[in-house]
Amino acid sequence: MIKPHRFVPLLLILPASAFADTDQTATDMVWLVTASALVFFMQAGFALLESGMSRSKNALNVVMKNYMDVCLGTLVFWLLGYGLMFGSNPSGFIGTDLFLINDSDPNTYGVLLFQTMFAATVVTIASGAMAERTRFDAYLVGAFVITAVIYPIFGSWVWNADGWLAKLGFIDFAGSTVVHSVGAWTALAGIVVLGPRLGRFDRSGRPRELRGHNLGFVAIGGFILWFGWFGFNGGSTLAASADIGLINLNTQLAAAAGATASMLLAVLGRRPILLTETVNGSIAGLVAITAGCASMLPLYAALTGAIGGIVCTLSSHALLRWQLDDVVGAVSAHGVAGAWGTLAAGLFFTGNMFNTQLVAVQLVGITACFIWTFGCALMMYFAIDKIIGLRAPTLHEQRGLDLSEHAEIGYPEFHSNTTAYTSERIDSGEVRA
Repeated sequence: MIKPHRFVPLLLILPASAFADTDQTATDMVWLVTASALVFFMQAGFALLESGMSRSKNALNVVMKNYMDVCLGTLVFWLLGYGLMFGSNPSGFIGTDLFLINDSDPNTYGVLLFQTMFAATVVTIASGAMAERTRFDAYLVGAFVITAVIYPIFGSWVWNADGWLAKLGFIDFAGSTVVHSVGAWTALAGIVVLGPRLGRFDRSGRPRELRGHNLGFVAIGGFILWFGWFGFNGGSTLAASADIGLINLNTQLAAAAGATASMLLAVLGRRPILLTETVNGSIAGLVAITAGCASMLPLYAALTGAIGGIVCTLSSHALLRWQLDDVVGAVSAHGVAGAWGTLAAGLFFTGNMFNTQLVAVQLVGITACFIWTFGCALMMYFAIDKIIGLRAPTLHEQRGLDLSEHAEIGYPEFHSNTTAYTSERIDSGEVRA
């Protein structure tokens, strides 16, 4: 039998740094994989929040879109997106290798896993805004293009070391713009092409309330997203370092300030304090701090989050005036708050605050993101609409997409008096299963 003490002399001749490096690499990977799991769990938060803000007849359809975002997005990002984003980038605009990673350095596997969760998040943002009137197959075509092309190409400009925005010094630590604004601007393009839900606005253009069916889900979803954000921001260190303390403290402060500011804005405006607005205020605070969570002090993190909550609420009201129907407020919480947070990362950069050159670079990146993302998504959704149809038929929208798209009902009790939904009509093709 081999005795352990026989190896002691061999261990003594190895430098202590070899063990330290090995231990640190393993610890970094444990943290990265843990953070990936936290970000993955955010998909459950999105599913609860988005389905809760939708009407019961569409709740299952919303959950299905969230579920398939992860499944389809994982495969597409592994096959194509990761290479376009992080591959060799001599042009500064697009990666050219690292496609279909199958035999690589172990550290690459961990980074791929973490970045895959970010890619899934981008698409999920669009699903909530476009809910209750988007065909499932058309939605998945859009999700494929976003994950494969739109998101990774912009990401290569910022997070690839050779990207043109990266070389300018653009600051977006964990993705206020790269992830959240990209998702929101694609959502904006989607709702422009789709148009509002039936009955959302009256003949004079005034909005009607189409309230969600389960606000408890909205609150639970908000808590899960908040919890997962500690992995979203803290994991972006890609290492188990002491920096995580400041990053996640800033994350907590910004979320709390965003919700509080949104609530106070309602009080000052003598409006009802809505749960949906308050939860979106916290999400806006989280989105806003994501760009600068590693580079600003706690006081400015709280300020960034508070302003994020305010601009989210104001933006939501503006979209309604323009008759743009965003079911969950994703454009405001992720797009407008993301743009503000990216600007704040330049304004409140520790040790170099209010540097006009730095702020100018941030504005360039924010503008480039909107032009690229909204422009590409608008063309994509117009093409999908013309080729296969983006919006569900009127009859299906009136009766709900759960049964017409999936031949299932999330809340049978709400359909007990609806004789139109019979197996015979599904079999005949009158209601699309």
